[in-house]
Amino acid sequence: MASDEREEGGSSKLDVLKPVPPTRDRSLIESVLDLEEIDTDLYRGTHLWKPIASIRIFGGQVVGQAMVAAGHTVPADRDVHSLHCYFVRPGDWGVPVIYQVLRVRDGTSFSTRVVRASQRGIVIFTCQLSFRRPEVTSLTHQVPMPAAPAPEDLYSESEIISRFLMKSDKLTETQRRYLKKRLPREVPVDFREVPPYNWPMFRTDDKHEPRKLSWFRSSSPISSTNMHVHRCVAAYVSDFFMLRTVLLPHPDFRVGMVTSLDHSIWFHGNFRADDWLLYEMTSPQAGRGTGLSFGRIFTRDGQLVMSVAQEGLLRPSKL
Repeated sequence: MASDEREEGGSSKLDVLKPVPPTRDRSLIESVLDLEEIDTDLYRGTHLWKPIASIRIFGGQVVGQAMVAAGHTVPADRDVHSLHCYFVRPGDWGVPVIYQVLRVRDGTSFSTRVVRASQRGIVIFTCQLSFRRPEVTSLTHQVPMPAAPAPEDLYSESEIISRFLMKSDKLTETQRRYLKKRLPREVPVDFREVPPYNWPMFRTDDKHEPRKLSWFRSSSPISSTNMHVHRCVAAYVSDFFMLRTVLLPHPDFRVGMVTSLDHSIWFHGNFRADDWLLYEMTSPQAGRGTGLSFGRIFTRDGQLVMSVAQEGLLRPSKL
């Protein structure tokens, strides 16, 4: 496990703040989280990543960048332990995002920050974050990590796509184009999903319980040893798969709109986001046009390091 390290001299300035393109010494995911400091407590994100077939910014990137902005303003002895977000409007991936940090309080043990993300002067996202000084306690317990195949025994995304393309006679032209566009793409995260895959364009008629498992890690080593950077990376990833989990029991539901409404994370321990982490997701309820999912993220040795909750909007296709 990596220790929490900040810059020398007591500064809490994060090493992801200055925009630097990905290099051999710097992972793609770090460049995805880059922010430019444009004034006191004001930051700009310009390296925006969007999923294929989407016209919106990926919500997890906004969460991760908001954490970067807030982390730049807290004392060096404090770690983020929770955050609660609302996705207010869809983000335009072609327009820079401006992050404004409000320093609500710095107490003896805790610091509170509010971050507002906006485009063209309109708020698209809000987030409240709490940072705390680490404490040692004998009061500890956690749920066990679920059983899962090792990530080395599972297909990578490119291998899954190649297997789909091998069955090209069963694909529509739209599906084939989608896969060929997705295959050569450089992505910031390496996922190893435990079947069923439940990709939006390749859903089957099989009904499954609303539970999903997936390993993930940064697609390349992360140069930073700052633990806050690794938490920002995991927060970025935490927005993947949650709403897909809601759809697993509903093979007949034809999706017209899926979007995150709110997102909460609690951080329980240290980890590296370029080591394999297991993401367990369940959905206890769906109705009235929304679905609720809970997630747990474990290190490979079984330590529970994050808990996640998300509610999303799911509307049927009108076709």
